[in-house]
Amino acid sequence: MIIAVDFDGTLHDGEYPNIGEPLKDAVTVMRQLHDEGHTLIIWSCRAGAAYDDMIRWLEGMEIPFDCVNEQDPDNMAAYGNDTRKVYADVYIDDHNIGGIPPWRTIYRKIRGMA
Repeated sequence: MIIAVDFDGTLHDGEYPNIGEPLKDAVTVMRQLHDEGHTLIIWSCRAGAAYDDMIRWLEGMEIPFDCVNEQDPDNMAAYGNDTRKVYADVYIDDHNIGGIPPWRTIYRKIRGMA
């Protein structure tokens, strides 16, 4: 499954441009999803120095990801193009109606879909 994950307010509790502490269970769930073979796309509006800070934070937290704001290469090969909108089977974002559920709930829902 391809999973697009927002950064600010979704993986950490800080407010842009600051990066806060990881949300409870976010690191563990991201690792579990990656270990189970899911493609993880970080989906963020960060650019320039803020983008670099995000990458350093993700790497420092050892949060796995396959790409940032890019299509899954297998998906591009299958459809022969690279659209501006990142395709995913699931989008995890704090701007969902109702906000972001706890990461353990996210994990259970994704496991139920896979």
